[in-house]
Amino acid sequence: MIVYAECEYIISTAHSLKEKRAILQRMLTRTKQKFNVSIGELDHQDVWQRTCIGIVIVASDKVAAERELMHAIRYLDSNPEWERIEFRKEYL
Repeated sequence: MIVYAECEYIISTAHSLKEKRAILQRMLTRTKQKFNVSIGELDHQDVWQRTCIGIVIVASDKVAAERELMHAIRYLDSNPEWERIEFRKEYL
């Protein structure tokens, strides 16, 4: 089972692209280390207070994939430097 998700975040604490990229890179690296996911920025690379993150999980069954995805999303949402504004999910 493959689960794909996109999350859009507003990074209200970032006042430049450099600050945004530091926040984003820290969270992407930590998420990869903590969870069995592939993750990366998909859109808004040149906008300093917004980002779209793609997450892909491959697991043996739908329940395991969903559980891992929700753990990763909760971890991303726990960052006080940003707020999730949109979430989309697909099963492949």
